[in-house]
Amino acid sequence: MLSSLFAVDVCAYAVMSNHYHLVLKLVPDLARDWADDDVLERWCSLFKGPVLVQRYRAGAAVNEAERETVRNITAVYQNRLTSLSWFMKCLNEPIARRANKEDQCTGHFWEARFSSQALKSEAALLSCMAYVDLNPLRAQMAKTPEASEYTSIHKRLGHGTDLRTAIQEMLSTGDLRAFKHPIRSLLEFSGKTQTNTDTLPLTFDHYLQLLDATGRIVRKDKRGTIENGIAPILERLHIDETEWLRGATRFEEMHSKRQAIGAASKRAA
Repeated sequence: MLSSLFAVDVCAYAVMSNHYHLVLKLVPDLARDWADDDVLERWCSLFKGPVLVQRYRAGAAVNEAERETVRNITAVYQNRLTSLSWFMKCLNEPIARRANKEDQCTGHFWEARFSSQALKSEAALLSCMAYVDLNPLRAQMAKTPEASEYTSIHKRLGHGTDLRTAIQEMLSTGDLRAFKHPIRSLLEFSGKTQTNTDTLPLTFDHYLQLLDATGRIVRKDKRGTIENGIAPILERLHIDETEWLRGATRFEEMHSKRQAIGAASKRAA
């Protein structure tokens, strides 16, 4: 829901028992095309805004000085809607309020401020996404990636709660004030022979194979791994590999050149 309001794309996520991981892409250029009224509608889906903004949005008459004030406030909101810190605040605060209400307590819910790390290449992006999607498997909470609940790979394969239903629930509990924007799904994988800044730099079937291969690697510091007797992921999911690879016959040639993680010439957008 937040990614539909903010200029932020969600690449991957995993919700664990006492923490969560997110892989996000900030898209500040997207916000530059938003009209002032669109910015206010987005922000006021989460917050009331000052009385002047409420009056303006209700269609009340405002003088030129007040209109200029509204424009200045809108510029602040527009900048916030591109901010990772504000995105995280708007995600963590409702969770904390809800958890405290359930536990009938007050005080800090999160141990500390979130930590973040920039992913400066396609290799870094994909390895981090795989790390996140494999979190439940590594913790021995699931035997395969597709069985890992509350992860982006589980959602991409058609599982999990319908987002529209979840938004309606949040509206009914007061966590949202209104929500009228088109739902933005997870950032899509490229199905073409060339990648662009609007998609992830891999076809979905290649990512599934990457995830499967990574999950089979035994790590001394992690308990879980995909057992050797389990069939490859495309076979498990009954995916026709020929169909998935159609239109991507040159990808292997392109991918073989992306070796260094964080190489300056291969910076991810």
